[in-house]
Amino acid sequence: VSNSEGDLLFLLDSSGSVSYYEFSRVKEFMWDLVQPFTFGPKDVQTSIIHISTTPTMEFPFDRYQSSGALQQAIRDTQQLMGDTNTGKALSYAKEKLFSGEAGARPDVPKVLVWVTDGFSTDDISEPMKLLKDMGVTVFIVSTGRGNYLELSAAASQPPEKHLHFVDVDDLTIITKELRDSILDVIQANRLHAVDITSSSFHLVWPKLLSQETGYYTLEYAPIDDLARKRTHQVSGAHSSLTLSNLAPETTYEVALIPESNIHYFPPQTTRVTTLAEEISPAQVLISESGPHSFHVSWAPTLDSVTSYQVLYGPLPGNSVKLLEVDAQHNGTVVENLAANTTYLVTVTAIYRSGKERSLSAKACTQE
Repeated sequence: VSNSEGDLLFLLDSSGSVSYYEFSRVKEFMWDLVQPFTFGPKDVQTSIIHISTTPTMEFPFDRYQSSGALQQAIRDTQQLMGDTNTGKALSYAKEKLFSGEAGARPDVPKVLVWVTDGFSTDDISEPMKLLKDMGVTVFIVSTGRGNYLELSAAASQPPEKHLHFVDVDDLTIITKELRDSILDVIQANRLHAVDITSSSFHLVWPKLLSQETGYYTLEYAPIDDLARKRTHQVSGAHSSLTLSNLAPETTYEVALIPESNIHYFPPQTTRVTTLAEEISPAQVLISESGPHSFHVSWAPTLDSVTSYQVLYGPLPGNSVKLLEVDAQHNGTVVENLAANTTYLVTVTAIYRSGKERSLSAKACTQE
């Protein structure tokens, strides 16, 4: 996950109310959560603050610029024990999230992930409100019982997206959902791509303009052939665009240039890599075989396919019959067959481009 700029702070319960085993499982969870991100001054930066008698920063945001170094730093993090002074830690976090000395950056999204056993010895409501008022998005993961009303008030709204109650041994259940939610926050104010396929992706960007105040120029080209740059102009009323007819397994450099007649907005750039080209059929399956029929199915079904042809005939033999199947279906029943006979079945996909691809399977009818 690259081109996602944000400062991510873990508030880690390091107090004596947490067992050594729980602390080690939470460290694993933290690493799993951030492992796919790219780290650096133009990407994600991460820091950890311990909740203890006195809050302590494990390392500043800008210290670790690679996955390997960050993984080792999380692994080396030691539990401090002491009291669970979460309110103090939140006040300290507010200071560090906006501090250049701590490596935090101005004008990037701020995300706080508080992992707790649900217990705090001091008040959290006021410092948490101050954090959220300053634009910090707060996610809370409670591995203990905790007070639902208190924690749901502390998390960003809505709580069903920002508050998780999970046993410490089941943290992996929420990893992807929480990571996706963090990514939504980080990418909300940046140009990014969603719905990536082998030949297209959908670009989304923050609403900077309106129909009256300007338009956007979008430029994109494969990074290994920037001379093939293409340009689109998009109304200021829009904040997304689908780019299609792209090459598979290719990284594109994309630039969004807001052309405003009121304010200057800096261009935003991102890199997007299309997926490997999907082919159909990649699998052919024979099922529900009887004496005089069987079911043929295939996968995947692709938008780039206009129809499928199913050829079948007994082995050995030269007689072949044909069934036509429309592109929306991925299976058909073949009937009026001879019992106890082996058939060769060939499924051919006819692509919109005129290309064809076939795959065969053998099928036996029952006695």
